[in-house]
Amino acid sequence: MIRVLVADDHQIVRDGLKRILAATSDLQLAGEAASGDEALALVRANDYDVGVIDMSMPGLSGLALVKRLKEEKPRLKLLVLSMHGEHQYAARALKAGAAGYLNKDSAAELLLGAIRKIAAGGMHVSEAAAAGLVSPTASHESLSDREFEVMKLLVEGLGPTEVGERLHLSVKTVSTHKTRILEKLGLKSTADLVRYALEHKLV
Repeated sequence: MIRVLVADDHQIVRDGLKRILAATSDLQLAGEAASGDEALALVRANDYDVGVIDMSMPGLSGLALVKRLKEEKPRLKLLVLSMHGEHQYAARALKAGAAGYLNKDSAAELLLGAIRKIAAGGMHVSEAAAAGLVSPTASHESLSDREFEVMKLLVEGLGPTEVGERLHLSVKTVSTHKTRILEKLGLKSTADLVRYALEHKLV
C-alpha cells in the first residue's frame, strides 16, 4: 500500500484527491494538510511514501517547501501539483527535489499513474518539462529560486510587506530581490514585470 500525504489549501481540491485515491486498491490517503507548515509538521511526525504538494499555499510553500520536506525525509517522494504550466515551473521543482510535476488540469488517471511511478522510484516529467530542464533560454531562468518566488508574488499583486510576510523575509530583503530581478530581466518597473510574466505565461 502506498501511503500518500495530500497538501493543498483548498478543501475542494483535497476532497477531490481523497475521492480519487479512495477508488484505488493500492493507494491510501494517510494524511492531509491545508498549509505548508502543516505538511512539514505531518512529515516530521509520520512516514509517507508520496507527498502530493500544491505549489502555492499559505506559509511555507513552493520550492522552499519542497526543499524543507526533502531535508526532513530524504526518502519521501514529492509530486508537485500546480495551476502553472509545466514548462515554466517544473524544472525548478525537480531541481529543488521533487520527483514529479503535474498541472491541476490533468486527468485523474494521469495523477494516479504519476503517484505510482514516483513511488516506485521513477520520475514524472512531461516533454515540456524535460525541454525546460535541458535548454533553459528565457531570462527568468537566470533568477535564483528565491528571486523567482518573489517575482511570482509581486506579479500576483502582493506588495513588498505582504511578500515578506509570505516568505518570512524583511521588507528590505524583498526590495533587494526586486531590484535584482528587474536588473536581470532588463526591466524598469513592476508594471514591466507583470507584462513580462504574462508574455512568458508565468501567471
